[in-house]
Amino acid sequence: MSFPSSPPAQARAPRAADERDPLVDVAPFDLPGRGRAAVLCLHGLTGTPYEMRPLGEALSRAGIRAVGPALPGHNQTPAQLARISHGEWLDAARGHLRSLRGRHERVFIAGVSLGGLLGLALAAEEPVDAAVVVGTPLRFSLAFSALIPLFSPWIPYARKRGGSDIQEPGARGRHPSYDVMPLASVRELMHLQRLVRRRLPSVRAPILIAHGAHDRTARLSDARVIHASVGSIERRLLVLEASGHVATVDYDGPLLASSAADFLNRFA
Repeated sequence: MSFPSSPPAQARAPRAADERDPLVDVAPFDLPGRGRAAVLCLHGLTGTPYEMRPLGEALSRAGIRAVGPALPGHNQTPAQLARISHGEWLDAARGHLRSLRGRHERVFIAGVSLGGLLGLALAAEEPVDAAVVVGTPLRFSLAFSALIPLFSPWIPYARKRGGSDIQEPGARGRHPSYDVMPLASVRELMHLQRLVRRRLPSVRAPILIAHGAHDRTARLSDARVIHASVGSIERRLLVLEASGHVATVDYDGPLLASSAADFLNRFA
């Protein structure tokens, strides 16, 4: 990463279908099911609902309503994201989850990266019938964790290089996200990591934990720690052998989508 002092003017996520690629739609989604069950789909840091749309579409086809909101600070600008706290992400996700709970008999939660952390945090405190978490970064290296609090007040943004952590070249090339990372947002994600690590034994819902074997952002060992630490009786670890961090749109996306649909339908 390189470190610009301010985000470039173009460092914003597109608001609708990307003009360069009509397959890319970053808008929030609400896909119908058959009325009894619903799933809240949460995207990753600097990402968009696009990351969860393939999973949501598969779950909708399986009869589960799929709702994918944009988390606070996303689908806006990096500067707006940098002002958001992890508590605001949690409050927003909690509000969506409770809204679904008021309308459906069964409510699930699914998330990638930051969305996975939010899913675990909420599953530890809210009525959730099952969960799917993908590429969830439970902790960063000690060196990285020590440097972020030191640098973030003075170096607001880190420019991403090489695109998103996705193995499939076409998917990586069209993947929409901010092209800079607000370091203040990384600091907030680290606060959320600490909260989630403490709460893992309180997660009792059935859970599918998926992780790309080539993930360079979150370690596969994090997935194994989640699998070993949650209080869920029903828990499954799925290693996606061909994928990176954003596995929902990578080579193993179809496998992940079908596995999630099969898993959640058991509880729907």
